[in-house]
Amino acid sequence: MAAMTSSARPFLNRRLAEFGTTVFAEMSALAVTTGAINLGQGFPDTDGPEEVREAAVRALRDGRGNQYPPGPGVPELRTAVAAHQQRHYGLAYDPDTEVLVTAGATEAIAASLLALVEPGDEVVALEPYYDSYAACVAMAGGTRVPVTLRPHEGTFRLDLDELRDAVTDRTRLLLLNTPHNPTGTVLTRAELAAIAELAVERDLLVVTDEVYEHLVFDTAEHVPLASFPGMRERTVTISSAGKTFSFTGWKVGWITAPPALVTAVRSAKQYLTYVSAGPFQYAVAEALALPDSYFSGFRADMRARRDVLASGLAEAGFGVYRPTGTYFVTTDIRPLGESDGFAFCRALPERAGVVAIPNAVFYDHREAGAPFVRFAFCKRTPVLEEAVRRLKALAG
Repeated sequence: MAAMTSSARPFLNRRLAEFGTTVFAEMSALAVTTGAINLGQGFPDTDGPEEVREAAVRALRDGRGNQYPPGPGVPELRTAVAAHQQRHYGLAYDPDTEVLVTAGATEAIAASLLALVEPGDEVVALEPYYDSYAACVAMAGGTRVPVTLRPHEGTFRLDLDELRDAVTDRTRLLLLNTPHNPTGTVLTRAELAAIAELAVERDLLVVTDEVYEHLVFDTAEHVPLASFPGMRERTVTISSAGKTFSFTGWKVGWITAPPALVTAVRSAKQYLTYVSAGPFQYAVAEALALPDSYFSGFRADMRARRDVLASGLAEAGFGVYRPTGTYFVTTDIRPLGESDGFAFCRALPERAGVVAIPNAVFYDHREAGAPFVRFAFCKRTPVLEEAVRRLKALAG
């Protein structure tokens, strides 16, 4: 029976009308229905450290976090986040006034944009970008202004002149992601310094998504933008436990920022989830204190998996952009005689028994992303090897 309504007005808020079901849901459903190997959605197929999982079990049994945790996050986790920033980057934050725990990085992004952006404000973001960025800018009533990372000598690079030209008198905020999903690019120290100079010169706020901070490879390094002159007081730095500790379902994220920015973001966040993941917050506090050997071992393991998948994709005939960060490989399907990433990915489960993500969903300029497809390598090595074997059939 047709839905009853007294108006011809659509049910969905017009700000969200352009956004349908996320491509991750679509492709993961394809993986289930076809039995294909899911290299689309970025979640590991094994759990993280056993001692971290046991810390969550202890918290549950001890009754820590089973009721509403404090709005800003449990003190143990806020202290651990501050200690992590000091330990790895030399950045000092007050755990009581400069750290806020969120329901994953996605909520941190949403709360930050809802708090800091008003209708008519422009938000400059690096394209391609994680799909929630566009939706969150829309919900805040802002206007997104994409600056496209373009292929250059085997990687995707930022044109700093294009970034500078994108900033206008209406620009309120820069939304950055490094290490960058989906391209695997890690912005260099020189690029970050130039971005910092631009932000200070134009008095811009900056929100940085740094969830892949511990997944940088080869000679790349992760440098928080907040560490540059003039940036600490204008930057909201976002990270989370999901990517670093392989517990993506726990949805524990956080921001670090000066008190005024934390207060603003908390004002929006309290009307979203209010609080979440109580017992897991205690476990993540212990995870952040793991020794350096954990972080270096995790990085080395993911680098090895990257090499298995990247090399296999090249052998299968794809053009491969070997990432220096994240756990995704972007490929060019044109060497395979293809040009439409959407059509390619929708057919791939039946053709090869593998699921991937079309990069075009991360672009406003869809044509710029049309021939690119993203594969995740956060899977067990035998799974990656089997996926490569299947994909090689595409090349005959």
